[in-house]
Amino acid sequence: MMKIRNTNISHSDLRRRCVLSQEEYYGCELLLADRDMVEQQADEILKGCGVSSAAFLLFRATTHTLVLRALNAGIQYRVIHNASIMNAVGCCGLQLYNFGETVFIVFWMDTWRPESFYDKIKKNRDMGLHTLCLLVYQSPLSRGRKIYEPPRYMTVTQAAEQLLEILQNRRDRGEELAMTEDTVCVGLARVGAEDQTIRSGTLQELASSDLGGPLHLMIISGHLHPLEVDMLKLFSGSEGLKTLKMTDSSTYVS
Repeated sequence: MMKIRNTNISHSDLRRRCVLSQEEYYGCELLLADRDMVEQQADEILKGCGVSSAAFLLFRATTHTLVLRALNAGIQYRVIHNASIMNAVGCCGLQLYNFGETVFIVFWMDTWRPESFYDKIKKNRDMGLHTLCLLVYQSPLSRGRKIYEPPRYMTVTQAAEQLLEILQNRRDRGEELAMTEDTVCVGLARVGAEDQTIRSGTLQELASSDLGGPLHLMIISGHLHPLEVDMLKLFSGSEGLKTLKMTDSSTYVS
């Protein structure tokens, strides 16, 4: 495994070094395929697969187009599963089968402040389900040009602050809220690393929590089983989880 000691290394240089390291390991040339190439130029990736093999090293939700294109071209495929944050979040003690739809929280800009992820959180909360919030880890392309700005990594603090602002916006419009400042949430950072950090508390508390370096993600709780509550207490502050209310012998809500 390649170790990067210089924390000031640029994102593009880091990508280049990683590619060179992987090429040395696998003994072949690697092609960096960005999202545009995967979704719009999949034929380029599949070219030649009828007579030789190709490997796509990162396979996620929007890349299933490759499977469909391969099948249409009569090309055989095989998926080799890797570790995923979708199941690694179980380290915080929340039961994976109690999660609803996953959402992606993006950086707001001056003229673009989407709130659609909140509506999905509301849908999950109405069903008593937890919501895994993936936090954006790269800024968008420069307007009209395929040039990436320096990378940014959203923190749990920033995500919580945006949610708090959305709550106030919805409150001002007289809407019934899906959650409040006192809703129990979980912040996670660097999951799987030796310095992994987990913190549970209210949304308001997470808005002032520092979980250190990237990558971060956040969970909005739904209905909580007593065992889940016991686990979350391991990661809560001195105040504990005082906003939780028991609705019956097996369910807590906030």
